Parts: sequence; C-alpha cells; structure tokens
Amino acid sequence: MVTAVVLEAVNEQINNELVSSYTYLAMSAHCSAQNFHGFAKWLRIQSAEEYDHAMKLLDFLINRGGGVRLNAIPEPKVKFKSMQEVFEVALKQEQDVSKRIDALYETAQKEKAFSLMVELQWFLTEQVEEEKQSRDIVAKFQLIKNDAVALLEMDRELGSRGPEKK
Repeated sequence: MVTAVVLEAVNEQINNELVSSYTYLAMSAHCSAQNFHGFAKWLRIQSAEEYDHAMKLLDFLINRGGGVRLNAIPEPKVKFKSMQEVFEVALKQEQDVSKRIDALYETAQKEKAFSLMVELQWFLTEQVEEEKQSRDIVAKFQLIKNDAVALLEMDRELGSRGPEKK
C-alpha cells in the first residue's frame, strides 16, 4: 500500500501525463490541418507515448493497491502561428514534465516509497531523451527560419519516425 501523500502525487502525475497526451494530440491535429503530415505523425506518436506513461503509473498504483483518480482534462491550445511554435510549446511541456517527475521522485524519497523510486528511474531517463529530442527540433527550426524547402524536408524527416520500441 502507498501512503496518502504518494497516492495523491502519483495520481496528479497520471493526470499530467494524460494532459500532455491530449496536448500532443491537439498539436498533431493542427499540423494535419496545415498539411504537415510528418509533423502530425511525430506528434501523434508522442501523444501515444505520453498516454503510455500515464498507464505505466496507473498500473503502478493498481499493483500497489492504491486508488486511481482521474481528473477532467482541460482543453488544449489548438491554434499555433507556426510549426516552430508547436515544437517550442512541446519543448516547454517536456521541461515541465521533467520538473514534475523530479518533484515526484523527491516526494517518493521523503515518503520512503522505494518501489516508486525504482519505477521513476525509467521516467527520469526518459525525460532526458524527451527534452533532447524537442530541443533538437526547436534548434532546427531556428536554423531553417522561413526556408520553405527546409521546412518540407524537416516535415518529411519527422514523419519517418516509428513508434517507440517497448
């Protein structure tokens, strides 16, 4: 069984991961509407990964005998002025998730929730990768600026992404 503090913190992170998933899905829909199907594919895969992260934490709570509490998900931003803005928002979101995972790990330490600390090791490593990917994409946008050919090439490149290996 997990403590009430841990239960609350993990439930909050489950909901944060679902919000992230929903946000990536809205970004994907925006890109599709703008005919950037490669960006849309990349973002949809990202949405699925965030959903999987939520399920990983949900399963952890269930396996530890804790109750799951799902909150309403706020409506995400659906309009963006550029593809660069989409990915700048994605980077900010990943940075926010990293801070939340760090805070959850700190809570697990304080509560001596050792099994949660082990579970969160995967998330800590994953967030380093997630931030790096987003940061690299934003850096490419900054390099290409308004070059339409480069933008289309980047759309093609990101569209070649396959789903994460489990």
